[in-house]
Amino acid sequence: MIPYGRQSIDDDDVAAVVAVLRGDRITQGPAVERFEDALRAVTGARHAIAFASGTAALHGAMWAAGIGPGDTVATSPLSFHASASCARYVGASVRFVDVDPDTLNLDVGAVPECDALVAVHYAGLPVDLAALARRPRVVVEDAAHALGATTPDGPVGNCARSDMCVFSFHPVKTVTTGEGGAVTTNSDGLAERLRRFRSHGIRPAPEHGGWAYDIDELGHNFRITDLQCALGTSQLAKLERFVTRRNELAARYRALLADAPLELPPAAPPGWRHAYHLFPVRVADRRRVYEAMHAAGIGVQVHYVPIYRLTAYARLGHRPADFPGTERAYAGLLSLPLFPGLTEADQDAVVARLRCLTGADT
Repeated sequence: MIPYGRQSIDDDDVAAVVAVLRGDRITQGPAVERFEDALRAVTGARHAIAFASGTAALHGAMWAAGIGPGDTVATSPLSFHASASCARYVGASVRFVDVDPDTLNLDVGAVPECDALVAVHYAGLPVDLAALARRPRVVVEDAAHALGATTPDGPVGNCARSDMCVFSFHPVKTVTTGEGGAVTTNSDGLAERLRRFRSHGIRPAPEHGGWAYDIDELGHNFRITDLQCALGTSQLAKLERFVTRRNELAARYRALLADAPLELPPAAPPGWRHAYHLFPVRVADRRRVYEAMHAAGIGVQVHYVPIYRLTAYARLGHRPADFPGTERAYAGLLSLPLFPGLTEADQDAVVARLRCLTGADT
């Protein structure tokens, strides 16, 4: 089976994890800080705070920003549910913004008045935050797909136009820690709150003794381990190579499918770089194509079932008819295999089968 995504693990990644296993600290140790330092270096942000998952990092961002009951958070419906559920975890309500057909990101011109915006960089193409008609009190970038992407403001994650930027390090993402996530920010205050939130809300109280601590706001145990961070630091050293290869494979898909009867994904505008976490084409008769590709050993996937279609959100009154752009995209979306280890021979097999199924070669 050729999967749609897969981690790229080398001997040096394995050696980095083994070194931590043979050391004194496998959690809450120095490997976490080294990983955070490496992430600060590649993004240009003042702070990087690692979490147990991207979902936990999004939750932490909402909590750190003080979002809560009575607040409204806007986001894209074409994403994994965590982009919206992070608001509900802290008691806020969610409003969805339909996608722009030219980018498949949320339509920045249609963002309503809201307390916070979670701007999802879908498939690795950054949202143009400079084009926001109005800036909410809090702007969080959901860059789970976009590590290594750039805009005219610099690397995604430098928070040039946001308060916080969230990453995921799941195995199918650009770099991996197994499971894991992080938040970058330029705010000292947000960084301090994020660190407290990931560790039960604990605040040291040395004035009462070296052992003493207090908790005045409840947090969670959302800590990441040194084992994961050792892997992540090793992986971050290969970020440029990984993103370059993803762009090469994406360019090759575009050339091989240029005349096929399907829609190719939006490209990055001049002066921007796409991270290409996904290569989502849009096809007619998606279910037939999906099932036939799987039968041929090609693990295409659909990203995503729109969040408002999920029962937990549909019961709140969100209706598909209110989001025609998202519905049109969802009707045909099919993510093709794309990861640094994908060979050209495997890519040729993917393309040949897809062209046959879509009638490109009849």
